Amino acid sequence: MTSALEIITNKGNEIWSISAGEMVLEALKRMAQHDIGALIVMEDSKPIGLFTERHYARNVFLKGRSSPETPVRDAMREGFIHVRPDQDIDECMALMTRCKVRHLLVMDGDRLLGVLSIGDLVKSTIADREFTIEQLSNYISGNAA
Repeated sequence: MTSALEIITNKGNEIWSISAGEMVLEALKRMAQHDIGALIVMEDSKPIGLFTERHYARNVFLKGRSSPETPVRDAMREGFIHVRPDQDIDECMALMTRCKVRHLLVMDGDRLLGVLSIGDLVKSTIADREFTIEQLSNYISGNAA
């Protein structure tokens, strides 16, 4: 079973972040620039929360707030759900489902290693299943000859 560390190693462990004091408009620009749906909110080089497109929609747009005038701290989710690098896909999926989140931070103690999205987990699960199918097909065709 693929681990959280293997997934972030394969996808690249770039971490896109923003500080809590920056404005929501800057967060939106950064997410658009990198084609991502979430930013890690950092303070003193440590993660303190998450800002996502969903947070923007619910905590800024629907409340009639102004993106250029609203700090990220007023729209973000404080705290975050995380996994250890050795946790496998099934554990990560179960945690996402139980906590109703779409992003998990991969932490090694206090060190942020990367971020997993639900899309990353689905992609990895599909790749694992395709590999298993290929191996079974090769086994069957090798034994049938």
